[in-house]
Amino acid sequence: MTSIPSISLLFVLAMCAVLWAAAPAAPQGKRGIQKLSFGQLPDGQAVDLYVLTNQTGMCVKVMTYGGIITELHVPDRQGVPGDVVLGFDRLEDYLKGHPYFGAITGRVANRIAKAAFTLDGKNYTLAVNNGPNALHGGIRGFDKALWNAVATESREGLSVKMTYVSVDGEEGYPGNLTSTVVYTLTDHNELKIHYQAETDAPTPINLTNHSYFNLAGAEKGNVLQHTLKLNSSFYTPVDAGLIPTGEILKVEGTPLDFRTARAFGERISQLKPNPGGYDHNFVLDGPDGIMKPAAEVYDPGSGRLLEVATTEPGIQVYSGNFLQGDIRGKKGIAYGQHAGFCLETQHYPDSIHHPHFPNSVLRPGSVYRQTTLFRFRTR
Repeated sequence: MTSIPSISLLFVLAMCAVLWAAAPAAPQGKRGIQKLSFGQLPDGQAVDLYVLTNQTGMCVKVMTYGGIITELHVPDRQGVPGDVVLGFDRLEDYLKGHPYFGAITGRVANRIAKAAFTLDGKNYTLAVNNGPNALHGGIRGFDKALWNAVATESREGLSVKMTYVSVDGEEGYPGNLTSTVVYTLTDHNELKIHYQAETDAPTPINLTNHSYFNLAGAEKGNVLQHTLKLNSSFYTPVDAGLIPTGEILKVEGTPLDFRTARAFGERISQLKPNPGGYDHNFVLDGPDGIMKPAAEVYDPGSGRLLEVATTEPGIQVYSGNFLQGDIRGKKGIAYGQHAGFCLETQHYPDSIHHPHFPNSVLRPGSVYRQTTLFRFRTR
């Protein structure tokens, strides 16, 4: 295993100060929270849609089914707003199945090898939904749960707090786990997602949001011209089933080196096919648990820039490799390969099988917490 060089806390905080410098005061405008009906589940339970709009006109829509971000409208360099996330116009289309558009994924995001693990000497078998493995919490993970929601307003911004109780044995996981996810929209065009959870028995946990972004607009083709910059010097290689080998290797000299901004499409052909593209966990430089810069994506056409900071140790970069044009999303648009990219802040995949990876086990009496911030601006 290659060792990861330490980075002083002072250096990390300095980087954050530069990246997250205070934005100028937001202009006055329409601001508020709306709660709308978004339909019903087959069992008759109502699904609500919360619409958060800040003073600049940025707008995020989140529904209680799956905690899914259905729309995210941000301005381009001309000030014209556009929806920059993939998804559907109707609840019915989400219920038919989809590749986790905008959803909260858990109890454990990403993959667990062979859909099984041993914890404190006891064996657990999980739901299998990705070859022989468990992916994003199982067949009915958090992305298919109906979350309880409460809207609040504070000096920080407009928020909707979502809560879900995952019972002991759900999808094979031990313990009753109570999770809360708070989406906050600030007047500085930031979307903050704060995750928290508690359990009554030891259990693995790894929550994230699985939004597919296209900064040109959700209907504007692929993202291969978007440039990506990552605060990452290492990655975790995987086998043919996308399960980590346990190694931690340098990105230097590989198509995974995004320490300097490069277009998604510049070296994508160098990656393995079936289908080719990015679907890799990057080890973020800096200490776990401290808010630090993670990623920066820029669309030269619209001028939209997305900056991501997180307390998590890793980030999964996915370039929409498995989108094949057979899914029709908003306005009937067919989502082809690389129509969107995901930046899933996370603990490393399959951490439960690799003791040298950052710990992903939550125990009674402890609280799981993590925060990720998406900031939008233009240049």
